[in-house]
Amino acid sequence: MAVPQNRVTRSKRNMRRAHDALVAGNPNECSNCGELKRPHHVCPSCGHYADREVIAKANEIDLDDDAA
Repeated sequence: MAVPQNRVTRSKRNMRRAHDALVAGNPNECSNCGELKRPHHVCPSCGHYADREVIAKANEIDLDDDAA
């Protein structure tokens, strides 16, 4: 059975965990629509990346007419 040979003090434990903190995201402004997006990703609101349209966004579809 695994048993620690020596006690790990609170100081040593916390020093080991010093780099485990989560960092906040770094959103950038889309050059086309101005919405916030992740860097080096396609804009989810307009579908543009590097000043060109990568994903064609369809208009809102009303699903009530198609349902049945």
